[in-house]
Order: sequence, then C-alpha cells, then structure tokens
Amino acid sequence: MSDNESRIFRNNGISFLSIPSNDFAKSADFYHAVFGWKVQVKPKHASFEDGTGHVIGHWEPKFSAVGETGIVPFIYVDHLKEVIQKITLNGGKIIRPPYPEGDLTVALFQDLAGNVLGIWQRGSAD
Repeated sequence: MSDNESRIFRNNGISFLSIPSNDFAKSADFYHAVFGWKVQVKPKHASFEDGTGHVIGHWEPKFSAVGETGIVPFIYVDHLKEVIQKITLNGGKIIRPPYPEGDLTVALFQDLAGNVLGIWQRGSAD
C-alpha cells in the first residue's frame, strides 16, 4: 500500500465526499483557492484531495446542495480569520461568524453551490 493509500484507507475513517455542485470547475477553483486542496478538473468531472490527503472526493451535479439542514462537514484550519477572508474573496459567504465552542473557535460558510460547511481552529480567532 502506498503512503497515499494508507492515508485514505483508514478503517472506520471518513475518506470520500461527494460535494453537490452544478459547476464543478468553479467549485474546484474555490476549494483550491481557499483551502489549497489538490484538484483535478476534466471536461466532465472534477475531483479533489484535501490538504491532509485523508479525504478524497468529487463534485457531483446530480445531488442537491446541502444548506444548513443535514450533515455539515467541518474543515480544521490553523488561521480561521485568514480562511474567512479567502472564502469571501472567492465568492463564498459566511453564514455564522466565528463563535467560541469550548476551547475552539468555529464558523459556518456557504460555498458557491450553496453547500454549508464549517471551519474551526483551536483557541481564539483573535
């Protein structure tokens, strides 16, 4: 098993996401610009690997965007404020500004397709 496979094939670990999007190329650009995800865009398909290599996936036009109702995946970031700036600069929208949750700071954003995801960091975002 290669190093990449060992990061993805983890027993009981979430390793693949289908993210709804009617414009997969635009979504790929957004997630690459905001989170630095490795993306591969082809004429009829776009896929990604997250920043850790633990999660792979693709953008799926057959699924409806998931708003604030349903499962909300959260992405860990080192610098919440910087990521919030990247989200808004790249056309995303902050749905819930940073708020404390125990010793964490959390925020919710909406991507270009209307999906709601969370971002979080350890400690205060100040």
